[in-house]
Amino acid sequence: MADTQLAHMVYFTLNDGSPEAIQTMVNACHIYLKDHPGVVYFSAGQRGPEFQREVNNQEFHVALNVVFDSKESHDIYQTAPDHLKFIEENKASWAKVQVCDSYVTS
Repeated sequence: MADTQLAHMVYFTLNDGSPEAIQTMVNACHIYLKDHPGVVYFSAGQRGPEFQREVNNQEFHVALNVVFDSKESHDIYQTAPDHLKFIEENKASWAKVQVCDSYVTS
């Protein structure tokens, strides 16, 4: 699996779904989670309310998408000080967190 990357997709449902709370969460993702070794792609943003098909998940406010060059990079990220600080500073605002990790190739 030499060319295999790890996609770490996280969907946050917030206790407060106001635009301000959503933007605060998106900002925190950008501050703490984007500049880690092994990250080949990073994005964070709010759910698009116009996406209303039956298959669209409407139960989250903020999506975080990080693709790592390897599982090893992902595992290091999980215990990195900035990642742990992000969790500590923001977990009280989360009603629900869904994590979807998968191996991907390009």
